[in-house]
Amino acid sequence: MRFLLETYKQYQALIFALEEVNRRFDLLPNITLGFQVYDSCAVLQREMMGTMLMLTGQAQAIPNYCCQKNSQLVAVLGHSLSTTSILMAHILGLYRYPQISHYSTSSVLSDRTQFFSFFRTVPSDTFQSQGLAQLLIHFGWTWVGLIATGNDYGQLGIQVIKQELIKAGYCVAFTEFVLSNLADKNIPYLAKVIKESTARVVVVFSSDLFFALLLDKMLSSSVTGRTFVASETWSTSSLLSTEKYANILAGSIGFAFHSSTIPGFREYLNIDSGHKVDTSDKSLSKIFWEKMFGCKFSDKKKPSDLNNNTNACTGNEELKSVNNIYTDMTNLRGSYNIYISIQIIAKSLHNLYSCQEGKGPFFNKSCGNIRNFKPWQLLYYLKNVHVNLSNGRQVSFDRNGDLPAVFDIVNWQLGADGVMKQVKVGTYDTAATDGNIFMINTSAIMWNSGTDQVPVSVCRQSCPPGFRKTIRQDQPPCCFQCVPCPQGEISNHTDSYDCFKCPWDMWPNVKKQTCFPKTTDFLSYEGPLGATLTATSAISCLVPFPILGLFFNYKNTPIVKASNYSLSCLLLVSISLCFLCILNFIGYPNAEKCLARQVTFGMVFTICISCILAKTVMVVLAFMATKPDSSLRKWTNIWVSYMIIFLCSLIQLILCISWLINSPPFPEKNIQTQPGIIIYECNEGSPTAFWCMLGYLGLLSTISFFVAFLARRLPDSFNEAKFITFSMLAFISVWVSFIPASLSSRGQYVIAMEIFAILSSSWALVICMFIPKCVIILFKPSMNSREKLMAKVID
Repeated sequence: MRFLLETYKQYQALIFALEEVNRRFDLLPNITLGFQVYDSCAVLQREMMGTMLMLTGQAQAIPNYCCQKNSQLVAVLGHSLSTTSILMAHILGLYRYPQISHYSTSSVLSDRTQFFSFFRTVPSDTFQSQGLAQLLIHFGWTWVGLIATGNDYGQLGIQVIKQELIKAGYCVAFTEFVLSNLADKNIPYLAKVIKESTARVVVVFSSDLFFALLLDKMLSSSVTGRTFVASETWSTSSLLSTEKYANILAGSIGFAFHSSTIPGFREYLNIDSGHKVDTSDKSLSKIFWEKMFGCKFSDKKKPSDLNNNTNACTGNEELKSVNNIYTDMTNLRGSYNIYISIQIIAKSLHNLYSCQEGKGPFFNKSCGNIRNFKPWQLLYYLKNVHVNLSNGRQVSFDRNGDLPAVFDIVNWQLGADGVMKQVKVGTYDTAATDGNIFMINTSAIMWNSGTDQVPVSVCRQSCPPGFRKTIRQDQPPCCFQCVPCPQGEISNHTDSYDCFKCPWDMWPNVKKQTCFPKTTDFLSYEGPLGATLTATSAISCLVPFPILGLFFNYKNTPIVKASNYSLSCLLLVSISLCFLCILNFIGYPNAEKCLARQVTFGMVFTICISCILAKTVMVVLAFMATKPDSSLRKWTNIWVSYMIIFLCSLIQLILCISWLINSPPFPEKNIQTQPGIIIYECNEGSPTAFWCMLGYLGLLSTISFFVAFLARRLPDSFNEAKFITFSMLAFISVWVSFIPASLSSRGQYVIAMEIFAILSSSWALVICMFIPKCVIILFKPSMNSREKLMAKVID
């Protein structure tokens, strides 16, 4: 016969609770509660028979017939198995008899439409599953495996856990069931699944017996390094708390039914004092004593039952010398639930007993008779009972017949003596008054690594700041990819699903974790490039004046006269202004600079090119007017040159004024061209107007070039056309090169390229137009004579 110490301990708790109630004067005075115990041996048929016997009140079960000779049946406690409790609840519910279970956890029993007379002092599996899911979420285990027995208990429990995990964004690596009828094939398969999975945490919603079979296979397959999360069915199992499974189960964590002290229960069991044993045949105390001490009482009728390998019981053994589940007063989970059940029944009976006629809850405000009440009358009081327990808690049933769910969180720790112990490290209390339903002391936990470092169980390590999570195709959400944030965006926390753009004036750092102010960019006077260009412009604008002075001193010489002295002076002044207009392009681009820079540049260069065009035209006209009686002689007047300059400049002026009126340039902060940089620049307002202004300069230059090119073979005395040809060729080349260069440049270098173009083209005019003449005037004065020029003509 199998004798379970835990069950016997619960039996003792039942007797202790009833005796405690019967001793009280404030509870059911002059009324004594008794009990009957039926052992079904976990057989459904015997359980149904026992239920019928309790209802009938006789040794033979007669359906729908009750003959209680003594006191009536008040309530039924049990069963511990959910399947059996369901069977009992269907029968007892027909007669409205209250049924209270101390261990049946199936969520099916919370259905009041089927089991309206069923109550329990143990939490429903739904609460347990929700709590286990919260435990997984608390430790950040986003990638877990689920294993459960293939019955209602396992399937419904795992289903709730899975739903809660998915709702929280967590993932399940696998969901498998222990099939008791195919254990020889199923168990090896489960061990293989656990071994091949990357999940380091496995929830086991199974009985200790089936889990032991799986652990044996894992040992033979060398499957280690997993952290198991236990349901209440094996979280305090003595079967698994052996050295054999220590390497696998050390560090496991799970839920156990709440345990509290029962005042006086230790003394009742006589653990610390002598214990009288009834040695009569088949007495429970005798069987208990032999189980506790591994001995056997001698039987006078059969003295041969004792052999050399069996110790003889003396009855003087001390219970305190044994350390097992019976003497452990810290583990009163089942016993405590039975103790609460008796307290609730007694309190409900007392409320029925205390009812005053005319103030009762039944028809015509009547009360039930404590000596002869109907089962449904006690059922009413059970639904509305409030009991104050010795630990200060007040309990009452909810509308589903459940008490507030309270679980102890236990951690499997291997002691120095090699014994596995379940250490309480937290609680899960749905009725917590301070709102802290889930409380756990993480520092008290010892994991399977032998340290307090929480194990990691993820399909993919977290995405650090600067990255975002993207879901892989055909993979669970937890098996994501970490993708760097796009340009201009950041993520500032771990496992971000989205990246966020920085404000327009800020830019991500290198790791794309935070935004910092963008750097600004413009061609400043303080920068090396700006300072160099400023100095070059200032020096260059002075160069035309020495040439102007030289021309003034030698204005009566043939070469100066041949160069058209007045136009040359105007050209030199305009070239100097060209150098000076560069200063408008350097420095912070405010509104005034933006309005003036391109217009000033366009006008001074137009005057400059117009002077060259006028000189070219005058060269051609002067040559053509040398023929006798030529009608072109009147067009060689200096005022014709001025008129050409005026008309050409007027057209450009009209273009610029129209530009300024219709779409003037304005300063802007450009954040598009160069990521991470704010470019302070001038928006030209109308690109069309800008390119029209520049195109007009190109047109004048092209006309001057072609006219000068056609006049390049004129007599040497009028051969300034050659210099004009070279100067215009250089001018056009510079500005044609500027267009692609400016389009490929960014920021301050766009302005720098335009300044280079202005400097280059201006210097080209100075070099090609005036340097040869200055060399002749200063170093070759013999060539600056009328005879020399005339001689060349004769040649």
